[in-house]
Amino acid sequence: MGTKQFDAVVVGAGFAGLYMLHKLRERGLNVRVIEAADGVGGTWYWSRYPGARCDSDSIYYSFTFSKELYGKWRWPERYSAQPDILRYLNFVADELDLRKDIQFETRVTKASFNEKTKKWEIETDTNEKLEAKYFISGVGCLSTTNIPPFEGVESFKGETYHTGRWPHEKVDFTGKRVVVIGNGSSGVQAMPIIAEEAKELTLLMRTPHYVAEARNHPLTKEQQDEAIANYDDIRDAFFSTPGGIKFYTTGKSATEFTPEEQKKALDYVWETGGLALGGVFPDVSVNKESNFVVSQYVRDKIDEIVEDEETAKALHPDYYINTKRLIIGTNYYEIFNRENVNLVTLKDNPIVRITENGVELQNGTIECDAIVFATGYDSMTGSILRMDIRGRDGQPLKEKWEDGKAVKTYLGLSVQNFPNFFMITGPQSPSVLTNMPSAIEQHVDWIDRCIEYLEENNIQLIEANEESEIEWAKHCDDIADQTLFPYTNSWYTGANLDGTKRSGFIIYVGGLNNYRKICDEVADKNYEGFTLDVANVLN
Repeated sequence: MGTKQFDAVVVGAGFAGLYMLHKLRERGLNVRVIEAADGVGGTWYWSRYPGARCDSDSIYYSFTFSKELYGKWRWPERYSAQPDILRYLNFVADELDLRKDIQFETRVTKASFNEKTKKWEIETDTNEKLEAKYFISGVGCLSTTNIPPFEGVESFKGETYHTGRWPHEKVDFTGKRVVVIGNGSSGVQAMPIIAEEAKELTLLMRTPHYVAEARNHPLTKEQQDEAIANYDDIRDAFFSTPGGIKFYTTGKSATEFTPEEQKKALDYVWETGGLALGGVFPDVSVNKESNFVVSQYVRDKIDEIVEDEETAKALHPDYYINTKRLIIGTNYYEIFNRENVNLVTLKDNPIVRITENGVELQNGTIECDAIVFATGYDSMTGSILRMDIRGRDGQPLKEKWEDGKAVKTYLGLSVQNFPNFFMITGPQSPSVLTNMPSAIEQHVDWIDRCIEYLEENNIQLIEANEESEIEWAKHCDDIADQTLFPYTNSWYTGANLDGTKRSGFIIYVGGLNNYRKICDEVADKNYEGFTLDVANVLN
């Protein structure tokens, strides 16, 4: 079997891979997308757990690069459920005729830069070899599942599930004793539904989180039509806002309002629902006083909702709101009023091991029929490092990044010593602090513009300068240090994996609008901060 030749190989067929394929194909390039699943969708192909839905309003959780495409789709709910998002991505793949260039049920195992040919050599688990000038990662920030190394997991005789790798068929928990480990977004969304079925549900919780009410509802035909009519405003939000999405904000610090005014504003966003709770006062992520007002409001809400005083207190988050991902849920706190729902705080009663019949804790054992691991992902770098990517002189990316703990990039897009390798929503970009389709469109458009420049100017290679990486890392850290983010251990910092933080904050927290300006300025200056290698015509 010979090596297959392409201009570009893209990994992943979610939002990022689909749009990247479309853009490069429009440019006339020969592109192959490699996708591990047997269909498109990315994280929305895998995350089929009960209650899975996006936390951006559906009307923003779409591609906006084409007004015609935007106008052809109608979302049925304010916050779309996983099946609808998957249907949407299949619709996009069909509308743009993308499937013919996607290779499904194939995983990239290794990608090496060849110094002689100036090409990327890509190997797959189907024993194929591909060669391409450009190698592009569209694997996403939340696609490699993380199950902590609990002793005895393999000995458990019941059913085990991870929210990020849920079966395609419905899982029936009727009459079963279910243990859920973890209460991040997937756990918060799944538990109210599981609690309706299960005989008993026990949450093993390490850290209580802030959960804003979604207030999800069906979208009427009028609301759907209005969204399509407002396409220009929605498109503008992708460019002009920090998060690529518009929501209600007072526009002022909480410190500028009386306690009564603060409560009125917070009551409004609590009742209308969604992410506005985290931005009702724009300085919530930088001002401890404003942050306390919002954080305490949620703690007070928990006390109002949860009937048992001790349980309510155990559910109180003690970190700065927004410094972990704000979770959007439906009737999450209410489930703790159900007789069949129990809460165990792992800080007080840690897991010792998994046994044949349940979970052994420091103080007693919980017998169960099923365990749901809502333990999150090896986020930001996990999916990239899962591929064995090697740059110049065979340097492994894993080694350069020291297993994800010391990440070095330029703009979150490029890595020094890894020519013509691009990352879509990579580490040190705004990524998960934004509406993901907004960030993805910005990244893909920038990469496409860069490749256009390279092709038109007969440039063979582009890679980040070492100095640019150092300066960009410092810039990301400096901005983060002006906020409350570094005060909190979270999956933003990799601390969900083993409790140790990465050296440096690997998300750009300055807003997608500001990040876009920086990236555009770099491009306008003919890719300042990059090294460009003009092609040798003899090659």
